[in-house]
Amino acid sequence: MKDRIIAFVMAGGQGSRLQPLTAARSKPSVPFGSRYRLVDFVLSNLINSQIRTIYLLVQYKSQSLIEHVRKAWTISPLLNDQFVTVVPPQMRYGESWFQGTADAVHQNINLIEEHAPDYVVVFGADHIYRMDIQQMVDFHKEREADATIAALPVPLNDAKGFGVIAADEEGRIEAFQEKPANPSPLPDDPDSAYASMGNYVFNAKVLIEALQEAQQAGETDFGGHVLPRMLEKGRRLFAYDFAGNVIPGIKPYEKKVYWRDVGTIDAFYAAHKDVLGAEPVFDAFNPDWPIYSSNYQGPVARVLDARIDNALLGAATVVHENALLVNSIVRREAVIEQDVQLEDCIVMDYVRVGEGSRLKRVIIDRHNAIEPGSVIGYDAEEDRAKGYTVTEGGVTVVPAGSPGVFARGGGYGGGYSE
Repeated sequence: MKDRIIAFVMAGGQGSRLQPLTAARSKPSVPFGSRYRLVDFVLSNLINSQIRTIYLLVQYKSQSLIEHVRKAWTISPLLNDQFVTVVPPQMRYGESWFQGTADAVHQNINLIEEHAPDYVVVFGADHIYRMDIQQMVDFHKEREADATIAALPVPLNDAKGFGVIAADEEGRIEAFQEKPANPSPLPDDPDSAYASMGNYVFNAKVLIEALQEAQQAGETDFGGHVLPRMLEKGRRLFAYDFAGNVIPGIKPYEKKVYWRDVGTIDAFYAAHKDVLGAEPVFDAFNPDWPIYSSNYQGPVARVLDARIDNALLGAATVVHENALLVNSIVRREAVIEQDVQLEDCIVMDYVRVGEGSRLKRVIIDRHNAIEPGSVIGYDAEEDRAKGYTVTEGGVTVVPAGSPGVFARGGGYGGGYSE
């Protein structure tokens, strides 16, 4: 008999370190690459893993995410157990928003009881990766675990910045260490340690009991409260080695164990470099394990006598004569006017870059009209004086504009927007 599995996706992240990209949207709804949102990666992993009863728990600035899910993630209205449903705080146990990951699931414990699943998976919504979650469930079942935590092997020095899992040779967890000065190494690799990825598989009955105990104790978080308490009580907790996860269709030039936390602007910017080039570290094209997103109905991109050197272009983008795009990503319905130079840039949806502008290491958020002749990304102080954010890594961010500022004649301008 097929296992009954439901998923809770933690999609309420405020993303304060991604400001100004999160000024009007939650972290999971931040655009990534030429057509995706961050949330698309975890949802695609679940769908590809045949886990299709999915509750998306939202909180901060959720409207953009709600609209994206409504338009992009309708699975099948004919099948009652195949859906992606957005769930805001229900306040069933008091007038408060979600206070933590465990509290978010506890506030929706009725959904677990209604579905009566065998297993519950709880995953985050703001990382870039591919993962066959069914392999993690199989590992969980083979070990007869009560809870299993996805673990990423990282160099021992890097592990000091993570929540570290100490486990034995079989993967059974012995201790949790929060950003330890001396992380416990892997049993078979003294130079590496397990970092928690914040993704969990639970036996449903055990989870309900653990959540009820946590609620009575005023505890709100899985990593900080629920899982350590389960370990203290002698529950069977295991670490699943993400490095052993096998994804079909991965190309020889890709990084086999790819997982990126894009929690800062610099990390977000660096991850975009991983999808560029003839042999990208993370190749978005994989028919065997696709990354799904919106079913955009606009036309394809148009390039008019321009030079394109290692770039991705979104649908309905127009690149005019004598423009130069190098190591850049331009999302949909953008217009790059004549004689524009973009180097190492990310241009989001519904942006017009005016004639003769020069931009280097710049992220332009959506609904912007960059004035002709603008120079951005060459002088940090000058950029800050214009009201732009400049990161420690030297990336300039132009915050989102207002819908309607885009069109100045010609091009598109949000006609097919979601």
